[in-house]
Amino acid sequence: MPRPIDTAAPAARAPAPRTAAPRTPDAARRPAATLAVTSAATAVTLMTYAAPTVTLPDTAASLHTPLSAQAWLLNGTPLGLAALLLVAGSLADDYGRRRIFLYGTVALGITTALGALATSSWLFTLARVAQGAASAAILAASLGLLVHAFPAGPGRIRATGIWGACVSGGIAVGPVLAGGVASLANWRWSYVALGVAALVVAAFAPHTLTESRAPRSSRPDLAGALTLGLALVALVAALTLGRDGWLRAPVAALLLAALALLASFTAVERRSAAPMLDLTLLRQAPFLASSGGAFFTGFAVIALFSYLPTLLQQTLPLSAMGTAALLATWSGTSFLVALQTRRLAGKVSARHQLALGFALHAAAVLTMLSAASSGPWPLLLPGLLISGTGSGLLNAALPRLAVASVPAERAAMGSGANNTARYIGSAAGVALMIAVSTSTGSPGHGARVALVMSAGLGAVGAATVLALRERGR
Repeated sequence: MPRPIDTAAPAARAPAPRTAAPRTPDAARRPAATLAVTSAATAVTLMTYAAPTVTLPDTAASLHTPLSAQAWLLNGTPLGLAALLLVAGSLADDYGRRRIFLYGTVALGITTALGALATSSWLFTLARVAQGAASAAILAASLGLLVHAFPAGPGRIRATGIWGACVSGGIAVGPVLAGGVASLANWRWSYVALGVAALVVAAFAPHTLTESRAPRSSRPDLAGALTLGLALVALVAALTLGRDGWLRAPVAALLLAALALLASFTAVERRSAAPMLDLTLLRQAPFLASSGGAFFTGFAVIALFSYLPTLLQQTLPLSAMGTAALLATWSGTSFLVALQTRRLAGKVSARHQLALGFALHAAAVLTMLSAASSGPWPLLLPGLLISGTGSGLLNAALPRLAVASVPAERAAMGSGANNTARYIGSAAGVALMIAVSTSTGSPGHGARVALVMSAGLGAVGAATVLALRERGR
């Protein structure tokens, strides 16, 4: 028996637009089950995202990937995420959040397992891009499902906090799992395990989640989806290729194509009766703070901790499993802090929580400068704990601000926009971190430069979100 959909059946089939969605009884919403399944899927998604951070040397050696192409092994998933997050969010709002979520979990399981079979760098990168596309459906739809299951108030704050904690939890467990499996067998088996985990979550979704969608009826914004998706693909590809030289013709061509496609997207959205992205949101401080905070989270924090494990294996040196265990100090602290941030609701705004998170990260990585290049590794622990605290504040505040900065019926779109900014920042940051760390002559000096750059970007992130306050506040 299919779950009820939160729109009236007669209105959904009538030619007139839907104007309101009837209230779904709390029993039908199944909030606890919805939170469990969406959080589990989010954790698996981030585990898959983070898996290459500690296995990059083994993967590159196995696939004979040159140093100049290793950024693609890390940036494949951010490319798929950035290209499709906003599209997936809009589709989820219009065609059913449970439906898009289910498609995403099944696709993540299949594409992750396919990554284990890759025999070349490009095949692995294509599998990672497909994983990113599937992850986009999961991340965008899951917050929309939570908003439907939890009415505004303390329950929603707690739910989005737990969801944000699972972002940290996935980043914590993914490298440990990948490093552990790689040390026992082969890096490929970690992707098999993650693919199976995604399919297990997918098996629970149809019987657990209640379908919901936005109370409107419209044709899909195919022109907007196409122009935005191609623009973001061109932008992330340019950022990845740019590490080998920003003045090269392919990089310039991709950047110009991205600008032209973004201009086309803007023109399409202005003419659309039901735009994928309401451009008036770009004039509202909460939405800008949400997007800006997400961008700098990717640019300053995620990018550093995506490439730092590879640097630590070269400078200290550490094994893949040892590096994963060390970085779990950071991500595990982030998970625990994100779980507790609901206690800050009503006392600290999401915007100030973001600023504090960025400030803590910036201060923390500066304490890691000497140890990251020469050791001993225990000297990294204070900085990892402090940065983990800041990351937990960021991961809890971002989903809360993402859904609060858009109309409730467009929650999945808000999630998509927020996460699009996060993974564009991540892709740009990874390319930047690899470029600066490999151009300094030694891994130790490269690690120090990457840490200083991350600290500076964190400070800029804090200043940005503090500046984006609503008028009169």
